[in-house]
Amino acid sequence: MSISNAEGRLLLSTGNKSELALGYCTLYGDTNGGLAVIGDVLKTEAFALARHYNRDREVIPRAIVEKRPSAELAPDQFDDQSLPPYDVLDPILQLYFERKAAPEEIIAAGHDRALVYDILNRVESPANEFKRRQLPPTLIISRNAIGIGRRRPVTHRYRRVPPAGD
Repeated sequence: MSISNAEGRLLLSTGNKSELALGYCTLYGDTNGGLAVIGDVLKTEAFALARHYNRDREVIPRAIVEKRPSAELAPDQFDDQSLPPYDVLDPILQLYFERKAAPEEIIAAGHDRALVYDILNRVESPANEFKRRQLPPTLIISRNAIGIGRRRPVTHRYRRVPPAGD
């Protein structure tokens, strides 16, 4: 922010849709900025875009594209220690956001019941909504982005519970 202010530049937020959906972001850290350019891009899509940009020449350093995802808040700390792997997480988020699928529909698509409920409860968590409300404007590329059009109460105690008997 200091450089942005001193040089009259726009700080871009680095949070992606997968992380922002689950609140796996730091207020005033990766959520900071004046524009969230990848805030509506799932993590797996962000990596696919990076590989696409690098198809003819290395624009984004290969070390970044191939690096194991990490918030880098502690030594040897990696995203998959707190989150499901993105190739498991993102299809669930895509069904939920893009197709507005109910939990049972997501499970019927082949996803683990406990994982689906865990992910959706994280998405709908008041603490995570509190973080999302402080995000900068996001470039929207999907039908159902996270943001002003999708607000949840920040004081509710609602939790999804799988139907009894399952």
